[in-house]
Amino acid sequence: MPSRRTIFGGAVRTGRPVVTITMMAICVVMFALDWAIPNGFIFQTFAYAPFLTVSEPWRMITSAFLHSTDILHIAFNMYALWILGSALEPAFGRLRFTAIYLISAFAGSVGVLLISPIDTAVVGASGAVFGLFGALFVVQKKRGGDVRQIVVLLVINAALGFIIPNIAWQAHLGGLIGGALCALAIAYVPASFKNKRNLFQWGGMGAVVLLLVGLTLYKVSTFPTFVLG
Repeated sequence: MPSRRTIFGGAVRTGRPVVTITMMAICVVMFALDWAIPNGFIFQTFAYAPFLTVSEPWRMITSAFLHSTDILHIAFNMYALWILGSALEPAFGRLRFTAIYLISAFAGSVGVLLISPIDTAVVGASGAVFGLFGALFVVQKKRGGDVRQIVVLLVINAALGFIIPNIAWQAHLGGLIGGALCALAIAYVPASFKNKRNLFQWGGMGAVVLLLVGLTLYKVSTFPTFVLG
């Protein structure tokens, strides 16, 4: 008997949004470890800065699970992640939702790489969260829903990135675009494609990843020689 599918092709799951809770748990654990381990070990090991892209590229993802020591930073991101994840994970299914989240996190780091100074150090789930905002916008448009509230929230949060110091609006922008592109790849593949639907959805998200990798390689190629080692 074929498994039940969501409107966007993911497997239907009942109960709590497991992926959302897992992402939140990782962030909270890393936040606690950052407090518990002295000398900023967690930050020094997992935060992202553009000049580290060549030597330690994994930081482009790991930095999305870290936060500053300001409790408001992680509290806001976890609240937004819970609200957005609770809505999007059941709609996309766990695998697709995970892909959108991680690609948005990557896209946030690419935004920092492309726009910020080379020595800018960033942490936070904001890029991934903005990716979910972008995905929610696409979903609402696809369903013919009202997107005005989403736009208002995006404008407010985008404005905060310019008003409050030490907020990487570049990560917000990159994540927003990455999440929206992934959602477009998923939501606008016709259900009539049947067995080919998965191929087009995952192929579309793969294309987004390739675009991000290409932008990363291009930007790295412009680095001064001493940065490349």
